[in-house]
Amino acid sequence: MKLIRPVLVALTLLLLASACSGDDSEPTTTTVLTTLPPVTTVAPTSSAPTTTEPPTTTTTEPVALPTSPLNGLPVEDAASLERRVIAVKIDNHPDARPQSGLQEADAVYELIVEAGLTRFIAMFLQTDSDYIGPIRSMRPTDPALVKPLEATLQISGGQYWIRSIANYIEVPFIGESSPNTFRIPSNGRARERTLFGATDGMRTTADQINAPDETPAPWFTFGEPTPSTTPARSITIDWSSSSSVTWAYNGDQYLRYNGSSLHNWEDADGTVGPVKFDTLLVLKARQYTAVPPGAGRAVPALETTGEGEAIAFYNGVVVEGTWARQETSDPIVLTTADGSELVLPPGRIWTSVVPSTRDVTWE
Repeated sequence: MKLIRPVLVALTLLLLASACSGDDSEPTTTTVLTTLPPVTTVAPTSSAPTTTEPPTTTTTEPVALPTSPLNGLPVEDAASLERRVIAVKIDNHPDARPQSGLQEADAVYELIVEAGLTRFIAMFLQTDSDYIGPIRSMRPTDPALVKPLEATLQISGGQYWIRSIANYIEVPFIGESSPNTFRIPSNGRARERTLFGATDGMRTTADQINAPDETPAPWFTFGEPTPSTTPARSITIDWSSSSSVTWAYNGDQYLRYNGSSLHNWEDADGTVGPVKFDTLLVLKARQYTAVPPGAGRAVPALETTGEGEAIAFYNGVVVEGTWARQETSDPIVLTTADGSELVLPPGRIWTSVVPSTRDVTWE
């Protein structure tokens, strides 16, 4: 009330002043405010603190990616696993080096041929390559190695009696043709070392012969690897009296050396890099001479059914054990010396099938 009365007096004086200062020709009307507006009293607000519920946090579990049956690595494109394995036979004569496509393969086999030389089988499932080679001929051991993977084998010819082995155990193979292969004469190489190919074309040609086109069963068991405290940072494989290979662990992967020379790959653009893999697996097998039933030339071969010594190298350590399988269509099962399952870590894997009479050493 103390504020309202001065306001009322001031308002009355203002109205009176207005009346006295108006135009003389117009009548003047004076309004006196006699009724005060009602006073509204607002209740004081409470100063007590309010309680706010904490925001709800939703945790989303990461979605596990599918893994490759060839090497256990996670694969972002699941569709890349829903197709056949392409297995490419690659030359390893000194004049065939550096090879192409090894750096892109999901896994590789190495096995003995004549004169103490070896050749490779580079396998592609979730990966592809547009430049692989030099591609060479089939040998008796090849079909049995790729049979459990339901792979289509890309070759460059082969003796008739050897190709009949593949037909007998139902391993599809494709030879030199378009669009799967092409010739690149270069660097003075002999003609048999000038055939290259691309996996896209190989898959197209495999479709044309109605080869199986399905995801293979797991090759080995991948996961938390069998533990070991036995170091193995340098591994030497004596393939023959005149040929040895060393694998050196660099703290992450194993690099391949032919003798003391680093083994390189080369792509179509001329880029060169070292052949290196995450895991090295050695399977020792009985070597014999495969004799044709009729016309043809006898060649060395390896017995890959039954059982034998297995040596696995990964993360700079070694685990010794055994491999076994009864039929060529069976997967190879790895066990440790005490009979438990030998588990390999996920990673690109190089498997050397070595004659049981040859030495494998490490340090």
